[in-house]
Amino acid sequence: MAIVFVLIALLVVAVLVTGNWYVWRRLFRDTTRGPGAVRRAGAVVMAGGWALTVGALVAERGGAPFWLQQVLAWPGFLWLALALYLLLAVLAGELVRPVLRRVLERRARTAAEVPAPATAPAPAEPIAAGAGAAPSAVTASGDEGDGSGPQVSAAPSRRLFVSRVVGGAAAAAAVGTVGYGTYGVLRGPSVKRVTVPLAKLPRAAHGYRIAVVSDIHLGPVLGRGFAQKVVDTINSTQPDLIAVVGDLVDGSVKDLGPAAAPLAQLRARDGAFFVTGNHEYFSGAEQWVEEVRRLGLVPLENARTELPHFDLAGVNDVAGESEGQGPDYAKALGDRDQGRACVLMAHQPVQIHDAVDHGVDLQLSGHTHGGQLFPGNLVAGLANPTLAGLERYGDTQLYVSRGAGAWGPPTRVGAPSDITVIELASRQA
Repeated sequence: MAIVFVLIALLVVAVLVTGNWYVWRRLFRDTTRGPGAVRRAGAVVMAGGWALTVGALVAERGGAPFWLQQVLAWPGFLWLALALYLLLAVLAGELVRPVLRRVLERRARTAAEVPAPATAPAPAEPIAAGAGAAPSAVTASGDEGDGSGPQVSAAPSRRLFVSRVVGGAAAAAAVGTVGYGTYGVLRGPSVKRVTVPLAKLPRAAHGYRIAVVSDIHLGPVLGRGFAQKVVDTINSTQPDLIAVVGDLVDGSVKDLGPAAAPLAQLRARDGAFFVTGNHEYFSGAEQWVEEVRRLGLVPLENARTELPHFDLAGVNDVAGESEGQGPDYAKALGDRDQGRACVLMAHQPVQIHDAVDHGVDLQLSGHTHGGQLFPGNLVAGLANPTLAGLERYGDTQLYVSRGAGAWGPPTRVGAPSDITVIELASRQA
């Protein structure tokens, strides 16, 4: 097993080194005439960016002082996103490069085939007696020189010109993509509304609204101000119930307690409920369960509460199994009235199969972030039964939120953040 881990690690390192060398070559080596300050600066920027990324990851997982985590997180995690889109943009540039080169070659041939207009020779001017002045030097581009002799044009070659155009466009596209994706996260999540019919829901509960929020990821990047935006957005929907389905934090209660404080302002007629996500088990799950309880949320640790018209249950995240705190469906669902509708809060979509076995009507999940950074959606889609949105599994429906925040880079591309208002519909209405 150790040998397999080492081989995988070496493969990952080899891929990263090759990818970064390729990006450096296209952006810095191919766009300059020779070794110099630009190439060296490019190497320093890229090596420094990855050093900050590794530092940010190690600091967060290693429990470094919170101020150090904050210092490293912004540049380190943003570089991670920028490196990804620089690579993708440079790869896309390979499709443009030969086309642009052929266009320039065609234009050059066309220009060479056009005959120059005939002009009459200019009459020679007399040279003043005794002047002895030499004609001024002319550069290859037709400009007058400084009298020191013919000058060689400094215009770049066609290949160099193409490399500069494609490299510049790739860099601009990557920076623009990351900038816009980061703005989207910091602006706060939008509200998404979804109607979910439940066969067992009584007519009296028709139109019941559940505000679902997941993956807020308070940490060294997203802090108290972001939490306040999330709380204000949820409260503005005036829900009947609030479901916080895991991955609230990335850090300890000591460091992030003040950031989570706005959660005490959550308001819903039937209260706010919480279940753990995998990141809570990286951050001290037991302490956070007590903290959210202190803030007024109700933790559902493999537990169920009977609301007037349906049951609301919650199970721990599967990451808790390593601490003996994994999901216990029998405890949460085993003795309930099967004639009542049941809504289950479970952080990961993969928990849907157990929900189906226990006759759950609707499972509310998060975890996937919708992929967060394209093409991450392709990987997340393979690892989860549902990437985002509403799907049916037998008699059980699964709704997966893309989440309110972001992990790692505070950036989303192709997977905008959301808070979802689930409106339950009775088929008897």
